[in-house]
Amino acid sequence: MLLGLTTALVATVCFGFGAVFQARGARSAPRADRVRAGLLAALARSWQFVAGTLLDIAGFVLSIVALRSLPLFLVQAVTNASLAVTALAAVWLLGARLHRADVAGILAVVVGLSLLALGSGKEGRNHAPAAFHWALLATTVVMLLATLVLVRREGTAAAAGLGLLAGVGFGVTSLAVRVLDPSGPAAILTDPAAYALAVGGLGGYLAYALALQRGTVTAATAAGTVAETFGPALVGVAALGDAARPGLEWCALSGFAVAVGGTFLLSRFGELEGGAAERAAPRTGAEAEPAVPPG
Repeated sequence: MLLGLTTALVATVCFGFGAVFQARGARSAPRADRVRAGLLAALARSWQFVAGTLLDIAGFVLSIVALRSLPLFLVQAVTNASLAVTALAAVWLLGARLHRADVAGILAVVVGLSLLALGSGKEGRNHAPAAFHWALLATTVVMLLATLVLVRREGTAAAAGLGLLAGVGFGVTSLAVRVLDPSGPAAILTDPAAYALAVGGLGGYLAYALALQRGTVTAATAAGTVAETFGPALVGVAALGDAARPGLEWCALSGFAVAVGGTFLLSRFGELEGGAAERAAPRTGAEAEPAVPPG
């Protein structure tokens, strides 16, 4: 359990710093009104988005260890608490200031994760029926189709919807990692969960990037947190046998709720707006606009 907690915490640091760079890079790319290769090319030309993506990849690799050795509700709560890291990174890199609500959010995350770690038991099963694997793949297909519809919309509602879809994609990747059969190349290539992992991860990143261009990061992140945290946690308990320590169910449940609540309090730090963002934004000339428009 110690190895799983350590890798989950390091992954959280990677995700937290990655969010800062990704949001800046996505806002600096040309706005897209449809899913096309040009959007991916524009994002790839942004060193900030690339740096954020590399940090996310490192975090994902580390989280695989945690997902295979800890209950899903613990791993999802820990990694989604990366907004606490994002808040501190924004203070360090962008000169942002912590307000009382932000400090309360960070404290809530720390206290919640401590309670959750204390109350968490051993992980459940690392296998599931074939129907479960196919259901994961079908979910990613629905997620992609819904993304194609919402990409033509604008505003906060569209950003929240795309953020929710991104959370679904990322949540599916967590479940796929948990149940994937790693016994050999043949088993992986014939496992629908392997394709759900790839499609969910890539589709989730695309939906999140599109959400960042259409509304506040708070809207995208808050909606994504709901899907990515609660969805896999409930599935892990109901279908895979994850459980709290006997007699400490209240501790695990309270810790989960407090940690997620702290994450919501900290969601404004995804905004990267205002004076700090303008000071950090690159300029190409006297008339250059800030990479993130002021709110």
